[in-house]
Amino acid sequence: MAARKFSDATAIELFLDMLAAEQGAGANTLAAYRADLADLSAFLAARGSRLAAAQTDDLRAYLSDLEARGFKASTAARHLSAIRHLFRFLLTERKRGDDPAAILTGPRRARALPKVLSIADVDRLLGAARAAAETPDQPPPARLRAARLWCLLEVLYATGLRVTELVTLPLSAAQRDARVLTVRGKGDKERLVPLNDTARTAMAAYLAAREAAPARQRMSQAKWLFPSFGESGHLTRQHFARELKDLAVASGLPARLVSPHVLRHAFASHLLHNGADLRIVQTLLGHADISTTQIYTHVVEERLKSLVRDLHPLARD
Repeated sequence: MAARKFSDATAIELFLDMLAAEQGAGANTLAAYRADLADLSAFLAARGSRLAAAQTDDLRAYLSDLEARGFKASTAARHLSAIRHLFRFLLTERKRGDDPAAILTGPRRARALPKVLSIADVDRLLGAARAAAETPDQPPPARLRAARLWCLLEVLYATGLRVTELVTLPLSAAQRDARVLTVRGKGDKERLVPLNDTARTAMAAYLAAREAAPARQRMSQAKWLFPSFGESGHLTRQHFARELKDLAVASGLPARLVSPHVLRHAFASHLLHNGADLRIVQTLLGHADISTTQIYTHVVEERLKSLVRDLHPLARD
């Protein structure tokens, strides 16, 4: 394929194929890149241009358009990252003779501190989930749903897994009497995470409820720990998030403050608050760069400042 003789769709698909094959990009990452680059392609087409011919001024105009559309700085920065990666790829593959994105600068953005639930809030969630799972005389389907949610929460808070890693755990994760899980994370990298006794208890209760469920709901031959009848074969992260928000409301917590990712944040910040080494937390979370993990140290620092401000006798008026 000669330089400048390719369609936008072809360029984007070639780029995504490279990300999947060479960098092990997951389905969610690829979907985000595809959506961002399709948006850029549509913008260029409206200007009478395309990826093969776009110039730096076209890309600057696109970034300005994102701002005019009300996109947050963090979203614009994500789009810029996709653009830089794409044009670097096109240059490397000799699809273009230049890189119009090389000198682009993005919006400055402060890194937002992650939302974190207190230990007491997490206890309320876990307690409510356990109480629902242990409610006597439930129909098997209701018992299965409640036990599944309890298991999901206990495993998530015990391990800090990404939600996609959690819902795609294989059934074999629960069939070994082991205190660690082998998790396949971003970039298809494996890591070991410990599983505490409470999580193992919840998992055992869930498996028992699964076996007691009617055959049409049991899906005993499924390879997933949390199977479903959907296209993926496993529980979706969106379904889990909805169930978690419903549980938050039932527990007296604002639904907007609770999500699977917030529980992952809670896992990390609570470990650091209790003295865990930053490098260990990095390993448990599966972060490639420790700077990603360091954001949680700021959460702990802010909480300590708040405690001093609120409780120190000389800090009061």
